Amino acid sequence: MARRTKIALAIAAILVAVPAIALAILLTYDWNKARPWLNARTSEAIGRPFAINGDLSLSWERPAENMAERNRTWRDFIPWPHLVANDVHVGNPEGMPAGDMSSVKQFSFSLDPLALLNKRIAIPLLQFQAPVVHLRRNADGINNWTFEKKEKKSPWVLDLERIVFTKGVVSLKDAVRNIDASADVATLSGDADYGIGWTVRGTSNGARVTGTGKAGAVLSLKQQTTPYPLQGDFRMGGTRIVFEGTLTKPTRLAALDMNLKLSGPSMARLYPLIGVLLPETPAYSTSGRLIGALGPESRRWTYEKFTGKVGSSDLGGTLTFQTGKPRGKLSGSVRSKLLQFDDLGPLIGADSNASKLKRGMPAVQPANKVLPVETFRTERWTAIDADVRYSADSIVREKQLPIRKLSTHLIMQDGVLTLAPLTFDMAGGTLNSTIKLDGSGRGGKNAIKATAKVTARRLQIKQLFPAIEGLQASVGHINGDAALSATGNSIATLLGGANGEIHTLIDQGTVSKMLLEKMGLNIGNIVLTTLFGDKQVRINCMATDFAVDRGIMYSRTFIIDTEEAVINVDGVISLADETLHLTINPKTKGLRIISLRSPLYVRGPFKKPSVSVDKGVLAMKAGGALALATLAAPAAALLPLVNSGPGEASECGKLLAASREKPTAPPPGKRKGR
Repeated sequence: MARRTKIALAIAAILVAVPAIALAILLTYDWNKARPWLNARTSEAIGRPFAINGDLSLSWERPAENMAERNRTWRDFIPWPHLVANDVHVGNPEGMPAGDMSSVKQFSFSLDPLALLNKRIAIPLLQFQAPVVHLRRNADGINNWTFEKKEKKSPWVLDLERIVFTKGVVSLKDAVRNIDASADVATLSGDADYGIGWTVRGTSNGARVTGTGKAGAVLSLKQQTTPYPLQGDFRMGGTRIVFEGTLTKPTRLAALDMNLKLSGPSMARLYPLIGVLLPETPAYSTSGRLIGALGPESRRWTYEKFTGKVGSSDLGGTLTFQTGKPRGKLSGSVRSKLLQFDDLGPLIGADSNASKLKRGMPAVQPANKVLPVETFRTERWTAIDADVRYSADSIVREKQLPIRKLSTHLIMQDGVLTLAPLTFDMAGGTLNSTIKLDGSGRGGKNAIKATAKVTARRLQIKQLFPAIEGLQASVGHINGDAALSATGNSIATLLGGANGEIHTLIDQGTVSKMLLEKMGLNIGNIVLTTLFGDKQVRINCMATDFAVDRGIMYSRTFIIDTEEAVINVDGVISLADETLHLTINPKTKGLRIISLRSPLYVRGPFKKPSVSVDKGVLAMKAGGALALATLAAPAAALLPLVNSGPGEASECGKLLAASREKPTAPPPGKRKGR
C-alpha cells in the first residue's frame, strides 16, 4: 500500500476508534464518581446546597418528543443521558437555619448534552418519587422559597421545563403569619384532569386548618399555554375557602384564574389569610372569579363579579387589590339590592353580645349601656389603602328607622378612614355626613381622632317617627346640622368625649293634641280629649340648639311653639355616662279646665329614663298667654337652617326674630289672669 494510503487509513481508524472508545467508557463508567461535579455545578446554579447522596445511574436514549417532530435535525438523533438519582437533597439558602428545603427518595431526568457546551443544564422533564418540601419563613421575612439572584452571576443556568409528582409531603412554617401546616400529596389514578391529590392539616394564628384538594400531574414551568390545574376546599377556624382554576407559569406566578367561594363568621377573619383589611361583618358567603396578574414587581388580584350574602343582606360587585409601596390598595364597588339594616351593626360594634360571639369577638357590651363599647382594631389600618364605593338600593329595617337607601364612598389613606359622603335617603329627605376617622396612631395607641359633619334636610315628621301613631297626620319637615370631633377607640368613648354643636329646626308641622296635653299635664283636657276625640295641633316651630363639650350636650335652646302652647326644655344629655337630665316647662296659651303648671323632669339612663313631677312646686291655676319675647333667645346657629329651609317669613323665622328682641314685661294692670 502506498504510504499516503496507509496514513489516510490510520487517521480514519483513529477517528472511528476515539468515539467508540468514548462511547464504551460512557456506557461502562461508574457515574457515582461524577456526583461531586454535578452537585457543585447544580449548587452554583441554584444558589444553595445541592447533593445526590444515593446511587446515580445513567442510560442513553433519544428524547421521544424530539423524534416526534416533523422537521428533525442531526441533533435529534443524538442520544441524551437519562439520569436516575437517589436520596437527593436541596438545602436552605444563606440566612436560614441549616437543613433541607426539600428532599426526594428518587428523581430522574434526561439531560441535553449539547446544552452543556453553553453551560446550560437543560432538563425537559423532572420526575419525583416521594418528595418532601419544607417551606420556611422567619419573623424577619427571610424565606427559603425565594431564589435570590447572586451579585456574581453564575455561568451555569438551570433550564427546567416540567415536573411530575408522586406521593410526598409539603410543610409550611411561617412566623410572619403564624402558620404551621403540612400537606400529604398522593398520586391519583383514573382522573383525566388531576394527577395528584392533597390533604392539609395544621394551624393558622392558633385556628385549626384542614382541607383537601387536587392538582395536575405534570407541572409546566415554561409554557404559558399549559396552565396548571388546581382545586381545593379547606377550612381555617370558621372560615371556609373553596377554589378551582388554573395557575400559569408557576415559577414566576404569572397568572391565576379560578372560581373562588368564601364563607365565615366575619370578613375581618380573612386578614391573616389574604393580608387584606376587611370590616367586621355578620356571617357571610361569597362566590366569584379570582384573577391574579402576578408580575415580578407588583401583583394585582381581582375578585370579579362576586355575589353573596352578609347576614341577611345580599352583596355583589368587583374588588381589586394592587400591591405596591408603601402599602397595597383595595379598590372597587360593592352593591346591595336589599340590605338588612341590622347587618351594619358589626361595623361599629353595635350588634348583640350573641352576634359578637358568633363572629369571634368577646361579648363586651354591658347590659346597661346603649352606645357600643367594642373597640376598633386600628393596628391594621396602616396595612392597606382603599377606595371603595358602596350602595344599598333598598333597606329592610325596624319601623322606627325610616331609611330607604344608603350610599357611601370609603377612602382609607395611611391609616385615615374617610366616608365622604355617607348618605341616607331617610324619612322623605336626605341625611348627608362626612366622617373622618384617623387610626394611624397619631391620636395615641389604638385611639381614633374623629370628626363628623352631618346635614339633615327635609326629613318628614310622620316618616321620621312612624311608630308614633299621633304623628302620622303631620306634614312638617326637619332640617338639622351637626359638627362633632372626638378622640377614642369605640363609639362609646368617641361620643363620650365629643365636642361640637347640634342644631335642628321643624317648621309648620302638626302633632297630636293628646301628645301635647300629656306633655303639659293638662289633666282636664286629657280627659275631654279621651272622651270626645283627639285632634291635630299645628306646630309653628320647633328649634333645638345643643352645645357639646366633652360628651355633655347642653341645651342652649329647645323650644316647641304650637298654636296652643309653648314648651321649653332645659338641661343636659350626657353621652359620657348615658344619662338624661332634662326639665320640660309647658306654658299654655289658652284656658285649661285643670292645668298642672309644674315642670316635667326626665331623669335617668338612656336604657330606662324616668319621668316625674316636682310635687313640691305643683300648683293649680288657669293658663295664660305667654309672649314670645319672654322666651330664651335661640342660638344664632339656627339662623342658617331658617335660610336654607322655610325662610325668614316662616313661623320659625318670626320666632327667632322675636326672640332676638329685648324682652319687656307687660304693665301690671294689663297682665292676663289678674
